[in-house]
Amino acid sequence: MPSQFFGLNIAYKGLLASNAALNTTANNIANVQTDGYSRQRVVQQASQAIRVFQTYGCAGAGVDTLAIERVRDEFYDTKYWNNNANAGEYNIKQYYMQQIEAYFKDDGLNTGFKTIFDKMMIGGIQEWKKDPSSTNAKKQFIGTVGQLTEYFNGLAGNMQKLQADVNQEIKIKVDEINSLAGEIATLNKQINVVELSGSKANELRDRRSLLLDQLSLIVDVETKEYPIMDLNQPDRETGAHNFIVKIAGGQTLVDGTEYNGLECVARASYEKVNQTDIDGLYDVYWADGQKFNLYNPSMGGNLQGLVQMRDGNNGEYFNGKIESIGRTDDDKHDTVTVSVTQKYLQDLNFSNLSDQGGVISLGNREYYYDSWTYECSYNDKGEKVCSYTFTLSDSTLNPQRLTNDRVGKNAEVGTGLKYQGVPYYMNQMNIWIRTFAQKFNDTLKSGYNTYGDLGCNLLTGNMSATSEQYNFVDDFRYDTFTYEAYQERVKELVQNGMSQADAEKAAALKVSDDADSYYHLTAMNFDVSVAVELDPDLLSHRYEQGDGVEQDVLLDDLKRIATDTEKMSFRGGNASEFLQCILGDIALNASRANTFQKNFSDISEIINTQRMSISGVDEDEEAVNLVKYQHAYGLSSKMIQVLTEVYDRLILETGV
Repeated sequence: MPSQFFGLNIAYKGLLASNAALNTTANNIANVQTDGYSRQRVVQQASQAIRVFQTYGCAGAGVDTLAIERVRDEFYDTKYWNNNANAGEYNIKQYYMQQIEAYFKDDGLNTGFKTIFDKMMIGGIQEWKKDPSSTNAKKQFIGTVGQLTEYFNGLAGNMQKLQADVNQEIKIKVDEINSLAGEIATLNKQINVVELSGSKANELRDRRSLLLDQLSLIVDVETKEYPIMDLNQPDRETGAHNFIVKIAGGQTLVDGTEYNGLECVARASYEKVNQTDIDGLYDVYWADGQKFNLYNPSMGGNLQGLVQMRDGNNGEYFNGKIESIGRTDDDKHDTVTVSVTQKYLQDLNFSNLSDQGGVISLGNREYYYDSWTYECSYNDKGEKVCSYTFTLSDSTLNPQRLTNDRVGKNAEVGTGLKYQGVPYYMNQMNIWIRTFAQKFNDTLKSGYNTYGDLGCNLLTGNMSATSEQYNFVDDFRYDTFTYEAYQERVKELVQNGMSQADAEKAAALKVSDDADSYYHLTAMNFDVSVAVELDPDLLSHRYEQGDGVEQDVLLDDLKRIATDTEKMSFRGGNASEFLQCILGDIALNASRANTFQKNFSDISEIINTQRMSISGVDEDEEAVNLVKYQHAYGLSSKMIQVLTEVYDRLILETGV
């Protein structure tokens, strides 16, 4: 049976419970503006009743305060992190697409392609037509051509600077991931130290959740937590937990109190993927040396947006089937021939393959290569058959020799990233420049200049290693390599005593990466011939040597290149529609980025509102709780006061 002082103990426990609730309410109110703070509540439970062996059964023993818990719904955390990864990706794309849009803009305030091109092809040629043989007129026209080349030089420089900025931001984001991972691992240890004693580390858990919010903006996040069991008593929980954080589709970043850091390693000059890439682009590796897959479609967050902006090639990358394996004459280098079927790989005007060496994957095994040679011929059906032969680096970079088991497997350089990033826009400029320069130079070379000589190239490219310029030999032209010309060459070689097979091989078009071909012409090195600048009279202006000074048919043909798709076609349009095509791509990507960024940001706000409705501190609710717990505390105090008077009467007046 309970003692006479049983009621005092009940009141005392009620006083403690109310005091704990009041203190928790005070803590909630104090942290109403604290980022990441979760509302806390006191978990109370009726004390175990005492059996009194009376007709009324058991006597209540008051209340027990079990714990102070944070109010948090992990379901909304997971939803928020998943959506945050999407929001982070499109935040990046929106920001950088605005810059690309500004670079290509031609609105009257910014002098862009259309303004400069029209000045050259309409105004410049029209002025030249007034006096075709005039040296001064030619000089003025060459000046307008120079403005076009300078425009592309500046635009390419801006795009490469953008790529460098994106590349640097990738390093910053990787450093942020490492910093957040280190903090989370430290918090895991601190949380376990506290919770091994039976308490809840609410504030530390809030801090960890806030860090995960930040991490989810950078990369896709997945978490898992499970209790650590006593090894001696497998059924007993120790109170500690193992908390695991995985990123980028399931790769472990944090495992309990340990984390696997990431490291950025700059590519060497012989590790370039695209011809237009700047030097020093970063690859990312785990601390244990394993390569981190930057092209994982599940990566998400800022990092995915940055990688797609830096390396996005619209899915157009080098890939083909390994046809044969060989070796160089000195037996120091392996060679591999890869057949290609995609149209953008068969025409070197579309090529963005590095001319400084790189890394090629042969059957999922990577090798370094030093150079490549392009080869094109025709089969019996008149269809083009194209291949690339790569000369692999020596044993210094490739310790393992190439074996015949690679034949029939896939070969790849880089990765097909289905997004229109910097490499895509750079290559689009290169395609237009190469095609336009070929058609423009062809027209000039078909006429005669003031000296009665055949014309020469006006549009060329500057060599990077020397101060010289390319001549662009017509022997390396894919667009002029026709089936008829190929068959004629084969027939000629056979008549000279060569076998049919050898003749077909010898008649094929072969272009090495160091050949003087239009492949080397890019937006970065696009320029006017120095020889023609010094002597404008080298510029042809008539088709026949005997034509009078007033003949301007050649100039009319030059002018038609801008508007006649039979003269030059770019993505189904004429030469002057280059900007419309590019701006169409940019506008679509920018609009998509803006739309998705807004959508995912709105969803984040909605989910966060739902989270805060559960875990956030509501000032009005806490005010009500304050009054409620104050009354409970007052009543418990009153109960103690009443019982004190009872005990006074019992002890002092009854003589007990």
